[in-house]
Amino acid sequence: MSVDEVSDQLVGAFQNPALLLGIPLALAGAVFMSLGAQYQHRGVTKVERLSGADGATGLTWHQIRALLTRPSWILGTLMLGLAIICQLSALAIAPLIVVQPLGAIALVMTTLLNARVSGHAPTRRSLTSIFACVGGIFLFVFLAAIFATEKDVTTENLFVILTTLLVVIIILGACWLILRHRMRALFYVIGAGVLYGFVATLAKVIIKRLQAENFDWLTLVCVIALIAAAAVGAYFVQTAYSSGPPDLVIAGLTVVDPIVAVVIGIVVLGEAAAAPVWALVAFVAIGAVAVWGVVGLARYHPQVLSESQELGIARGSDGQAMPDGKPASERDQ
Repeated sequence: MSVDEVSDQLVGAFQNPALLLGIPLALAGAVFMSLGAQYQHRGVTKVERLSGADGATGLTWHQIRALLTRPSWILGTLMLGLAIICQLSALAIAPLIVVQPLGAIALVMTTLLNARVSGHAPTRRSLTSIFACVGGIFLFVFLAAIFATEKDVTTENLFVILTTLLVVIIILGACWLILRHRMRALFYVIGAGVLYGFVATLAKVIIKRLQAENFDWLTLVCVIALIAAAAVGAYFVQTAYSSGPPDLVIAGLTVVDPIVAVVIGIVVLGEAAAAPVWALVAFVAIGAVAVWGVVGLARYHPQVLSESQELGIARGSDGQAMPDGKPASERDQ
């Protein structure tokens, strides 16, 4: 494909009114996601501290109930609800592989917010990892905007998606039951990202079927599967908040989630059927760079290093550290 042909496709893509509306909606969802993550993280760490139990190996039922009484967690949940509404609205009018990656903008916002709240300024290594995450995902959006096309979802497509989701839930559940005492934030982040990739795909499928007035038993199964995947993913996210900073959680979600959704969109739904071989190779390479960024952030995030070494760093906007190393701004949240 020549450069002129690529340019023509790019111009044509952005002349699509639905795409032009879908992108701002997805970006608005990213903003709400960032704010919601920060407030939910604050609520989880507060509950963990009050309960006196480490939630890194999985939140207990008592801790989950306590979250429902934390104002900061409730506010964060409401913001994440707005993020979901924005994302579903974007999915209703724009291709899946364009909407999903735009959530990466939430990583930038969450990094800035967490640095302000926790007092951990990003290091060069962590900034490099963040750049790899965000840069990789936005390059992906650039290619997706050129080649993304809508396809009708067949019954066979749905069976493949649902069967794969069932296998994924079984594998993640087995890993959690057997190895949860060894797992840390990265496992929960990746697990949640994979599940949310399926959630986004199923949401897209359900929206398309509702638009076609095709609400049958298979659509109902998709709704049940979406709720199940979202519930398990939400539990993984809350557990990840107890063992990692919010920008690490958002980094994993905004990279793994769209990669999974895109793989499903390409392999099962055929949304990139018009893409040449070089574009598919580029998708793989860019995805690998973004994942490398998530792993790097998990290893070199300043807050992770500080807490693992138990350093007495002053944190919070008032520069006062609490005995457990949490920001003073979290005392009453």
